[in-house]
Amino acid sequence: MTSQTTVESCSASVRRQNILNYVRDRGGAQIDELAGRFVASRMTIHRDLQVLSERGVVCRVYGGVTTPPKVFSEGSVAQRSNRAVEAKQAIAILAESLVQEGDIIALDDSTTSRFLSERLTDRSALTVVTNSMGTANLFAAKPNVNLLLLGGRYNMLFDAFFGTLCEQAAASLRVNTLFMSVAAIRGMTAYHQEQDIIKAKQALMNISDRKVLLVDSTKFGVITLNRFSELTEFDVVITDSGLEKDVEHTLRSAGINLKIAEISTARLGGSTTAQERNP
Repeated sequence: MTSQTTVESCSASVRRQNILNYVRDRGGAQIDELAGRFVASRMTIHRDLQVLSERGVVCRVYGGVTTPPKVFSEGSVAQRSNRAVEAKQAIAILAESLVQEGDIIALDDSTTSRFLSERLTDRSALTVVTNSMGTANLFAAKPNVNLLLLGGRYNMLFDAFFGTLCEQAAASLRVNTLFMSVAAIRGMTAYHQEQDIIKAKQALMNISDRKVLLVDSTKFGVITLNRFSELTEFDVVITDSGLEKDVEHTLRSAGINLKIAEISTARLGGSTTAQERNP
């Protein structure tokens, strides 16, 4: 691939992401409207919409596109922290059992990882690598935790650091276990809507001996733009008991090491209780 082809490919990718954002904001758009908005020919817009349609993130209609009924929409950390709370708490309980004293672990910017962080602050010996400011703040005053905060460009929406500096800092380290989440799962593939976040997550995966995906059941079957990885790239996938049985069967049949946290709405000592569901 020539450098000119690479530039054109990157430009098309950026334009398609901007088109998707525009359509999501309005619920739909006409081809002429998009051509004028993004200063592109109708033919170019047709090709872009065809690509987005094939990825399932828009629906073609006469003269334009609309958003499908189940397209993922990311929000701020505060908004995401209030979604699927009991599921995330149950997942965090199972994930905690995978952490041993003295481990070196990595935690991504996800709110599910932050739920896990809250359960690890009293560990007697732990090294934590993270690009999340919120997660780092949980460990900052804990003398028992050796904290390494990856730098880079701060993103207020995600309360975390991204970019080349973050990725380079991660590349200089090695960790026992990575705990991370994604925005959406469709079939056997994990997706996220932000390229910078994907790059940071991939940098953390590259330095981890064991990779654990923490993903609540509401994210299965949801659509977002950018492919991140296949589920087979993770050593463990932890979700909650809201997962549909046919999806569970598909994952187990594909050889995914799946752990499912049973959620109990009964609260003991102010925390949700959970146990792993047997296959």
